[in-house]
Amino acid sequence: MKNVNFPLELTFKIGTLSNDFTAADAEGRTVAYVRSKIFKLKEDIQVFSDENRTQVDYTIKANKWLDFSAAYLFADGAGNDIGQVARKGWASIWKARYEIFDANKQHEFTIQEDNAWVKVWDAMLGEVPILGAFTGYFFNPSYSVVSQATGQPVAQLKKKKSFFGRRFNIIKLQPIDENQEARVLLSCMMMILLERRRG
Repeated sequence: MKNVNFPLELTFKIGTLSNDFTAADAEGRTVAYVRSKIFKLKEDIQVFSDENRTQVDYTIKANKWLDFSAAYLFADGAGNDIGQVARKGWASIWKARYEIFDANKQHEFTIQEDNAWVKVWDAMLGEVPILGAFTGYFFNPSYSVVSQATGQPVAQLKKKKSFFGRRFNIIKLQPIDENQEARVLLSCMMMILLERRRG
């Protein structure tokens, strides 16, 4: 995921057992194909360079079995540790909150949900037969990635209006270096996999 032209659009596939999605940049170029391995007690995500799945650029693996406060470890294609994202346990029940750390375990960014009520209504109406398929057109939560150093948002992830809530955008708001950008993108990808399961 280098030289990405933002905004980045994430599009989930429907009608498959696995929770896969593609990430395309502003030029429509696929910059990542994300595949979540199913039937795993620990999260095991592979990020490929394209939909052909010939090259693994990154992996994301949970450090615990199905734990509410698990950390998700990032490694590059060579297996080198490049950082992690951790869900803030009970603090994330009402309003999603995740913390991003670099390879030295330094807290770099925090992902925080902008308005928890949007997700609540989305989840509630999503349980209503027939109507649930259309909530993606009415309730679209957004999440800001905030720098620990400056307190300013550097990126935003937002659910787009779409059937079955399968499209998301990542917008870059402030310049960050290439390694930080990779961690932010991987963190947003992991977070949206988890948050989609919650509703």
